[in-house]
Amino acid sequence: MDFWRLIGFAKTTFYSHEESLPLNTKASRATNLLDLCKLITPPCWLNPFLLNGHLQTCWTALTRQNPLVYYKRTLLTAEDPAVEGTFTVDFVVPPYEDADPALPPRTTYFTQGNLESLGKDDDKPMLVTLHGLSGGSHEVYLRHVLEPLFRDGWEACVINARGCAQSKITSDMLFNARATWDIRQVVKWLREIFPRRPLFGIGFSLGGNILVNYLGEEGGQCLLEAAVVCSNPWNLDVGSIGLQNSWLGLHLYSRAMGANLKNLFELHVKQISKNPRINVDKVRSIRYLHEFDRELQCSTWGYPTEGAYYRDASSCDALLAVRIPVFAIHAEDDPVAVKEAIPYQEIQQNPFAVLCTTRLGGHLGWFESGARRWFAKPAIQFLREMAFTVDLAGCRHERHTRTSQEEKPFSGDRAFDPMRRRLRTQAP
Repeated sequence: MDFWRLIGFAKTTFYSHEESLPLNTKASRATNLLDLCKLITPPCWLNPFLLNGHLQTCWTALTRQNPLVYYKRTLLTAEDPAVEGTFTVDFVVPPYEDADPALPPRTTYFTQGNLESLGKDDDKPMLVTLHGLSGGSHEVYLRHVLEPLFRDGWEACVINARGCAQSKITSDMLFNARATWDIRQVVKWLREIFPRRPLFGIGFSLGGNILVNYLGEEGGQCLLEAAVVCSNPWNLDVGSIGLQNSWLGLHLYSRAMGANLKNLFELHVKQISKNPRINVDKVRSIRYLHEFDRELQCSTWGYPTEGAYYRDASSCDALLAVRIPVFAIHAEDDPVAVKEAIPYQEIQQNPFAVLCTTRLGGHLGWFESGARRWFAKPAIQFLREMAFTVDLAGCRHERHTRTSQEEKPFSGDRAFDPMRRRLRTQAP
């Protein structure tokens, strides 16, 4: 163990394309995406008593620091009949009393007309947030980002994955790791009701994987201006093998995630069991994450094995098709989203992406002394710089120019298509 680890210092390393995306500020100063990310990333000093990824990860369950964020919820119906059902979106709002006891803390539903009064004509930046596996808007890690941004004048919302955050499902499907249809619908809807707001995205853990898949699918037509991803598992097949090949990975993390998903399943078993392909007894007998995916996700979506599901849903290839600025933050000692799954080469192939790794931090941990979380600092500052310092019109022009000049790089007799997907969804 090195001296720097003992005093809580985690070295940061940056990876990017050799010609990172050029950017101009509103003051007409030229820079690029890599230099911007380096500039806004502070030194990573963490709690020296949490000196490895396991301690950083597990400390989440013990810390009492709790940034207070209040939400109003709205219910949306899926527009795509192939993925029918409903899902919820929680909007960050000023503090209020009388939250709904049937919902997570500090959350209630919009009353009739409230949503329409949120300021349709303002030009505040707005953040669209995706949470991690089986989580929701109540998760502490995302509130470390949302609370200071909302205090600074941002608007924000969290898309709850289907069945999560005490939301009901109205079809026989929960979320999955490549479920981009709900964020696509929400972003289009936000663009319609808030036409002047610049939209940004942030994804945590599995939400980061879904977000990158969405960005890749949208390519140069993406309605978001920029995005941050934290602790993205990237290559789900590699990550699953990594979890199964270590005692703690299998019996602590995979088992805990499997238990969380079983609890989620039980909340919605009446609806999910309407799918004749679901064997309820087999789902109830699982212990680990990969077993849950084998018995529920594969049966729901038609994958033959969990490995096929993981390979199809991974975002490491989708990264190559992303055409908006993306800042990825990842700890090398993450015991859940393992280092071996990080797409270093893909990052270096795309000028629109920058990766910052830290020697320490765990999975969505990065606890500093005093229980603050380091990752929130570079994430928030990147979003602020993109919203207020960078010339977004020039950035949009640059990405559209690059996209139009690309000679269909993924076409031809011998070419790689990063967005080729094996799952086909169609309405019954």
